[in-house]
Amino acid sequence: MSATPELPLPDFDQLSVGDITHRIRSLQLDQVRQLLEHERSTAGRVQVQEILAARVEQLEAGAEPSAGDPSKAPPVQGADAGSSVGPDTAAEATTPLRHGVAEQTPKRGQP
Repeated sequence: MSATPELPLPDFDQLSVGDITHRIRSLQLDQVRQLLEHERSTAGRVQVQEILAARVEQLEAGAEPSAGDPSKAPPVQGADAGSSVGPDTAAEATTPLRHGVAEQTPKRGQP
């Protein structure tokens, strides 16, 4: 099995769409193409593919990468923290209204 080549953005697969949009601005054309191919062959997030393809078009049309080193960006926050959702944070258990008519749910709000 061949090793996965190092991606130009650390933790790319855990980055949000907003983070990707900002962090690709400093990448060269070949780096953005590498990310696009990686995204197509792995997660396949449509919005990420569209953002990367648009950046490829911009760079091919003469846009210049901005200054900065994306590898020096702060690490991804909260990716491994899990969810804070649990029984103690859940909404109060009530019977929802049926079709929005209160009379059809006589025990609403009662245990």
